[in-house]
Amino acid sequence: MAMIYCYECGKKFSESAEKCPHCGAPNRGKGGAGEKQWLIAFLLCLFLGAWGAHRFYLKQTASAIVMLILGLTIFGLVITWVWALVDLIILLCHAGDDNYVNKIAKRK
Repeated sequence: MAMIYCYECGKKFSESAEKCPHCGAPNRGKGGAGEKQWLIAFLLCLFLGAWGAHRFYLKQTASAIVMLILGLTIFGLVITWVWALVDLIILLCHAGDDNYVNKIAKRK
């Protein structure tokens, strides 16, 4: 039995359940409107990660703007490359898990 994250409260529950037992939100399943995909986040991080493209995609706007501004200088670019590498490793640890990137995108 696979576990997924609730899109409303972010807690895990069985993917076969019709709704989240914690908050009552319906189980949207995969591929709903507005859902983020792991592969897109990974590719954005791989190719444009130093400028925060993957963070914009995952609705982490504040840190994405910081990465974008830092990426405009040589010294800042070194920092953002390391930052993007860490993000890339974290995404690889959750390879193929669309629920993980949706959980990140739902954080407030």
